[in-house]
Amino acid sequence: MTDGLKKRIRALADGPLGQRLRRMAPIVVPVLLGSADAVLVNGFEWALELWVSLVAAVALLMRRRFPLLVFLFTLPGLYIGYIWFAPMIGLYTLAVLRPNRARFGVCAVLLIAAHFFPYPISDLEPTAYRENILVLIDASVTAAAPIALGLLVRTRRELAVRVEDLTRSLRREDRLIADRVKTTERARLAREMHDVVAHQVSLISLQAGAVQVSTADEAARAGATTIRELSVRTLEELRHMVGVLRADGGDARQDRALAPQPDLDELPRLIELSALDVTYESGVVAGASGAKTVERAAFRTVQEALTNVRKHAPGARVRVRVNPVDAVRADETDGGRTGEGLRVEIRNGPPDATATAPALPGGGHGLVGLRERAQSLGGTLEARHTSDGGFVVRAEFPYGAG
Repeated sequence: MTDGLKKRIRALADGPLGQRLRRMAPIVVPVLLGSADAVLVNGFEWALELWVSLVAAVALLMRRRFPLLVFLFTLPGLYIGYIWFAPMIGLYTLAVLRPNRARFGVCAVLLIAAHFFPYPISDLEPTAYRENILVLIDASVTAAAPIALGLLVRTRRELAVRVEDLTRSLRREDRLIADRVKTTERARLAREMHDVVAHQVSLISLQAGAVQVSTADEAARAGATTIRELSVRTLEELRHMVGVLRADGGDARQDRALAPQPDLDELPRLIELSALDVTYESGVVAGASGAKTVERAAFRTVQEALTNVRKHAPGARVRVRVNPVDAVRADETDGGRTGEGLRVEIRNGPPDATATAPALPGGGHGLVGLRERAQSLGGTLEARHTSDGGFVVRAEFPYGAG
């Protein structure tokens, strides 16, 4: 057999026709075996023996739905027509689907009786001891074999189910162990973050406070005030992140108990402290209720974008726009979908050639983190260069995710 023929046979077996045949085989094959048994034993003469044998074979079509009733229908075929396949298949199905010792005993006795006693009953020879014993042994084996095979198949299926349950339990235990390791690692990171960062930020805050008190220069005092305020804000957010890392359960009540998170109301103060040339346009109604998770994501998007402007485009003019999605899309004519949400756009022009770029460290993960945050909320984030040499970051967040 060539490889091409093997592939065609395999494709045929895996196709819709092959799948349909595999589903129909357990139903049709027993009927065909019973019918062939009936014809081979009783011939093609339409007598009572052939009729009851064929009825027993056709009854196997319903063996899975009514196993006991189908088995009883096959007994006349065994008693009158001397067929074997139909009653044995019926008893096997009963053992697989309806295991019960008392029922097995009664059905086995009925099959043995139908097999042992001849039709008509007047043909029985009570004095033929040897023949009767051999027929009784044969009938007992005929009754015991399908029961044993059915119980074996049922036990195998139950073992397969238990093995699958055990496998799922082991996988669940592996996940729990991984979560426990992750929790331990998060607690370690929280301790290191607190030890390394909080100490340094506290020193910055103390030094800024000292300058604020000691200097007489108003500009230096205002700068020290800003530095101190930023240090305090950084410490507050650091405490929140440390609390999240050290939380074991991720419970919503624990999240609410932690330090409050920034939202849209704090955007003007963030822009003021950025020391950039920023134009802020907000289409959000003051006091409007929105999802806090979405507002926090919008705040972080603006915060990261302003940080990138400070790093890569010093002296550039920046425009920050925050609008509800419906308000923005009402002017669009491209047939876009509508829905409640929030759109944030941060657009900056080209950097000022005379400005000095600060030597700020960067890992290149800021925009990646913003995009992952937007996707986790069911939104989108776009970041690209503009034709005038600037950069634009645009994000949309549906309120339903918050």
